[in-house]
Amino acid sequence: MKLDVREISEGVYWVGVKDWWRRLFDALIPLPYGTSYNAYLIKGERNNALIDTVNPGFEDHLAAKIQSVVDFDSIAYVVMNHAEPDHAGGIPYVMRYAKKAKLVATEKGAKAAQVYYGVPAERIMIVKEGDTIDLGGKTLRFIDAPWLHWPETMFTYLVENKVLFPCDFLGMHTAFGFWDDEVDQLPSLAKRYFGEIMMPFRKMGQKAIEKIEKLEISLIAPSHGPVHRHPQTMIEYYKKWTTGQTEKKALVVYASMWNSTAAMIDTMVEVLQAHGIDVRLYNIANSDIGNIAEDLVDSRAIVLGAPTVLGGLHPIALYVAALAKALKPPAKYAAVLSSYGWGGGAVKQAAETLEPMKIEIVGAIEINGPPTATDHEEIIHLAENLCRKIMSD
Repeated sequence: MKLDVREISEGVYWVGVKDWWRRLFDALIPLPYGTSYNAYLIKGERNNALIDTVNPGFEDHLAAKIQSVVDFDSIAYVVMNHAEPDHAGGIPYVMRYAKKAKLVATEKGAKAAQVYYGVPAERIMIVKEGDTIDLGGKTLRFIDAPWLHWPETMFTYLVENKVLFPCDFLGMHTAFGFWDDEVDQLPSLAKRYFGEIMMPFRKMGQKAIEKIEKLEISLIAPSHGPVHRHPQTMIEYYKKWTTGQTEKKALVVYASMWNSTAAMIDTMVEVLQAHGIDVRLYNIANSDIGNIAEDLVDSRAIVLGAPTVLGGLHPIALYVAALAKALKPPAKYAAVLSSYGWGGGAVKQAAETLEPMKIEIVGAIEINGPPTATDHEEIIHLAENLCRKIMSD
């Protein structure tokens, strides 16, 4: 059987795997297109190095691909850019057979490798910003990149080939396409991934972009998704997203039990669209949370609609509000719409949940039963105020 091993640059081989059927990540993130676990083998004149490994369960695939290029015994270094199991889960396997190899990691990464993967301290080489390893005609340079998205993360730069290995940073979840220009939905998938994984760490992302912009980069080889042979495209996306640039856009998410809240949302959406606002509307009950995360990346306003259930927000609306708070989107404005039967409380809980986001709540409307004509007038007034805020920035 011919193995899918690609030489992406002279002496640099993709030896990763495609996980076509995985549909959920971290028990949270939907994966409609699967994902990949990218690992890279670098052949030097004196030594060889493996950059990252694979998710548990794919070790045999990784081993077969490595051995189609070099013997395990010839691997001198296993670079762990990030300790999460989807990239580092194959470390115990690799270290068992690459008996001479040293695991290369940051100081915090070294501790994680001992805790998660049982790598003994004497087999770990700790590196810091600017440190290098000479493989013979190929030089690995290490770049500190903490909190992208764990504290131990680093990037590896192959100097002579001008290849950047940034692990999760600049990646995306898809098993389709090998090169960036083979992925039809690349901008959307990249933004979705950024919203799910990197958005809470925008400040650290800015620092990382500043570092890599000083490098000459011919390829970006992340640990999920395609290899980027047009690296500046992804860098420009991340420059925009890490600085929190927003569009004249409103993310409208809602849940409705008996259509009263849905009717309120309909009026809000009509007004927003009439004023030229780009509206992204999601009924939480049947929406992909990844799509919502994608639109959080550059929405200037969030509209949350939900009925009261047992004195608080409808549970699925509370989940989305809590998720938005955790992802720390750059949205500046919010509005809340709610209806109730025998007792309110959703608006109060929504305000309490959104308050730590330091987002301006332009207004909140809570009504008893289905909306009346007077209620719709009040919603129109709130929507117009929200439009003015969105358009003025």
